[in-house]
Amino acid sequence: MGSSVTARVLGVLDAFDAARPLLTLTELARRAHLPLSTTHRLVGELVAWGALERDDDGRYRIGLRLWEVGALAPRSLGLRESAMPFLTDLQEVTGENVQLAVLDGRDAVYVERLSGHGAVNVITRVGGRLPLHATGVGLALLAHAPPELQEQVLAGPLKRYTDKTVCAPEEVRRVLAEVRRTGVAVSDGQIELVALSVAAPVRGAGDEVVAALSVVVPARSDARAYVPVVRAAARGVSRALGASGRRRP
Repeated sequence: MGSSVTARVLGVLDAFDAARPLLTLTELARRAHLPLSTTHRLVGELVAWGALERDDDGRYRIGLRLWEVGALAPRSLGLRESAMPFLTDLQEVTGENVQLAVLDGRDAVYVERLSGHGAVNVITRVGGRLPLHATGVGLALLAHAPPELQEQVLAGPLKRYTDKTVCAPEEVRRVLAEVRRTGVAVSDGQIELVALSVAAPVRGAGDEVVAALSVVVPARSDARAYVPVVRAAARGVSRALGASGRRRP
């Protein structure tokens, strides 16, 4: 049985990624594993609706209408609105990159990022995702995730990005225990050797962890200097989301 129309449309949209934001019709057909004629018809409908846009060179990219719909995702919408004042304050105080992420499967998905002028370069982007075991926000989320998910992640494989990426399951367990004990996660050079991330969990109305925020600074920085402001920002967002504040590290 062939794939449904919905599956084909999703296949076309899934052909795009951060490394390939612009694709020709032929490239779309190949990456979506569809006949060129079928791809041409689906792409035409997606362009008419606004999910895709066509540039002057005939290549296609994700359209603004799709971004508008995606921005309505409940976990992102209310969370971002509540978090923005605290993220802005954190960015102004540190002058560095500030990020907000949520858990999705085995990844941390970034729903907001504020960049400081002259701050260390980071590879994250809004809507992008990175693994839980190697990022500050990912470790903060994983440390408070259900045990079943923790075991699934630790069962691997755990991707190595640099020679500082912690990939041994027992070592990751130790790191997660430390995150729960201290209330903060530190990822030093695990994604990029030039960057160090200090993150803290954000709790929702039921005091469950719903997100994590972080500041990303140059690797030579002293992580301890950023712990108080990151904790304060996370507590502020948590209160704005209705957390009781009774839980303590």
